[in-house]
Amino acid sequence: MKKLPVLFVIAIFIGIVSCKENDDYWTQYEQWRDTNDAWFIEQLGAKDDQGNPVYTKVVPNWDKSIYVLMKYYNDTSLNRNAQSPYQTSTVDVIYKGMLYDGTPFDSSYLKTDSIYRCRVNQNIKGWIVALEQMKVGDSCRVIIPQTLGYGAQYVSSLILPYTTLVFDMKLVDIPGLEKPVNE
Repeated sequence: MKKLPVLFVIAIFIGIVSCKENDDYWTQYEQWRDTNDAWFIEQLGAKDDQGNPVYTKVVPNWDKSIYVLMKYYNDTSLNRNAQSPYQTSTVDVIYKGMLYDGTPFDSSYLKTDSIYRCRVNQNIKGWIVALEQMKVGDSCRVIIPQTLGYGAQYVSSLILPYTTLVFDMKLVDIPGLEKPVNE
């Protein structure tokens, strides 16, 4: 019974230290955060030569308060009958991850097998939103706001807290997903 108060004190201490670290990151990375957020907002309003939005604001059905920006590289009408993954689906993806300024930080091409296989729901929220919208064969650029990426988390010397993430990705396959009867 005496262990309960000790565990409670330890939990409170960890919570305070965690909050303190994030508060320090908020101040320490203020300029980085502001630059990333401003670039994201700029992309949200970007127009092509004909005055059309460059990116589509993609809002998931399961949370209307969040969104990513997507631009397809392929003609999506050609993949209209292809399948989209569910959050619990396993997917094969080829991708390249970059910072807002184009600095690469990760790529499936750097790995032994260029295909990244994962369950959709085991990724950052921005990937979940994007993958649910994609169909097999789609290639796109996805811009993920820091809140749907790693947020205030320090990931590496390149992925600092409050980093906007940019991915060029292609949904190659949904292994194990049953095909429609009409195929």
